[in-house]
Amino acid sequence: MAYSLIDIQKRLLPDLLFVMQKRFHILQFISLMEPVGRRSLAQSLGVTERVLRGEVTFLKDQNLISVESIGMSLTTEGTELLESLEGVMREITGIDKMEDQLQKQLGVQRVIIVSGDSDESPWVKSELGRACTNCMKASLKGKNIIAVTGGSTMAAVAEMLTPELNDLLFVPARGGIGEDVKNQANTICALMAEKTHSKHRVLYVPDQVSSETYKTILKEPNIKEVLSLIKSASMVLHGIGDAITMAERRKTSREDIEKIQHAQAVGEAFGYYFNEAGEVVHKVHTVGLQLDDLVNVEHVIAVAGGSSKEKAIRAYMKQAPTNTVLITDEGAAKQLLKG
Repeated sequence: MAYSLIDIQKRLLPDLLFVMQKRFHILQFISLMEPVGRRSLAQSLGVTERVLRGEVTFLKDQNLISVESIGMSLTTEGTELLESLEGVMREITGIDKMEDQLQKQLGVQRVIIVSGDSDESPWVKSELGRACTNCMKASLKGKNIIAVTGGSTMAAVAEMLTPELNDLLFVPARGGIGEDVKNQANTICALMAEKTHSKHRVLYVPDQVSSETYKTILKEPNIKEVLSLIKSASMVLHGIGDAITMAERRKTSREDIEKIQHAQAVGEAFGYYFNEAGEVVHKVHTVGLQLDDLVNVEHVIAVAGGSSKEKAIRAYMKQAPTNTVLITDEGAAKQLLKG
């Protein structure tokens, strides 16, 4: 049996790989948050400042980071090393194999996994955002309309977008007035447009409307125009929520929350609530993109991470179109593979 160098190191020098992984995470975090102070870095990585001090000294001596009064940043050498290390770390942690297994298990086009668990380390959400940005760059050419849902994960994606992605028009996938302003689709579309030097449109309608209001809203020329843009989107970016968390965030009526709980809903996307079997047990009457519309969209990217999201992701993926790319983290991926 032929062993790869990584396999040999795992057997004979497991401590070496542990140290390498730790230093990789430090470089990764500095890259995301630079310039960053030692205290902030220690808190984000869950280590003491005393432990971190030794690592910072080592990385500085290797000319991988620079330490200034405003904080730590990567040097050019540090950036190059981090890029080279990413592929190696994926092999060490078995992420490549996990992606293949999960893609087959969920029956979607592709699964992309980033290291870490966003439930334990909030900075992992930024990594999810970076992975989504890279996926968008690989998928998009020329002018495109991108429909985007709300949520904290989508807000993290917006923060990581870069000007290389341009000539885009961002539109909210559905109405979302009523949620926390910074996590509303309108706000996120505006930020995405700003980050990519592109354009955006807004959809100022409530997240939940009655049938009568719905019919009235659809007659508004501005609303009709935005809905037409949403329906012609070539890419949809969306999150996957925990059912009860999303219902409460929407200020859902007590009656509907009880209905959602009684039906044992575990996940939510696009205003649809799913039980563990992937069945729709409750639907919010929303203006905008519907679940059936996704089959006509060329690129669908779902971004959701954290081990606590396992049931929500699994439930939604039973309904997701096969052209979906799921971007998740190790925390959620390990739980999904256990099941």
